Amino acid sequence: MDFWHGFAVITVVHLLAAASPGPDFAYVTRQSLVQGRRAGLLASAGIALGLSIHIVYSAAGLAAVIAHSTHWMTAIKLLGGAYLLYLGFMGLRSRANGGPSMAPAHAAPASPLRQVAGGFLCNALNPKAPIYFVALFTVVLSPSLPIPTLIAYGAWIMLLQWLWFSLVALLFAHHALRDRLYGARHWIDRVFGVAMVALGLRVLATARQ
Repeated sequence: MDFWHGFAVITVVHLLAAASPGPDFAYVTRQSLVQGRRAGLLASAGIALGLSIHIVYSAAGLAAVIAHSTHWMTAIKLLGGAYLLYLGFMGLRSRANGGPSMAPAHAAPASPLRQVAGGFLCNALNPKAPIYFVALFTVVLSPSLPIPTLIAYGAWIMLLQWLWFSLVALLFAHHALRDRLYGARHWIDRVFGVAMVALGLRVLATARQ
């Protein structure tokens, strides 16, 4: 497979994977709706950076080992499931705001580093990522490819991830949508919490199989 053929395959496959509902989508949506555009964009950057972990070990040939090792996959699922449960419980603890005085402009958002770190961990601890990347690297990428090609493909995947979730952040942070939903922000947090807890429990259940 030549460079541009692989480039086209990666673009189509990864955009479809990024657009599918999952923890990353839920996290960016929640951050954008509750904390605004800046928080959503920072979360998107963190998610894109989180891909670097999967790209590096996949390019090194470890994705196949992890995907076919019961102990490694169990450890990844336990870590990922625990983090999803943590995100879920944080959302479920959300309370109704105190009225107009709690408008977004006066809220105290988390620091930029913490917002980026949240997105990074959400993606890096996604237990489905090793399986996805071993499939992608089996079809398109391999350690036998030239280093510049691996770097170019990896950077492109991260850029696609960032562009897609930045678009999601901008959509859900639009002032008209946020104004309509801000009064129900605690319910948004709780719905997010339920979704994360459900995903976490599902991941932990599969870890025992």
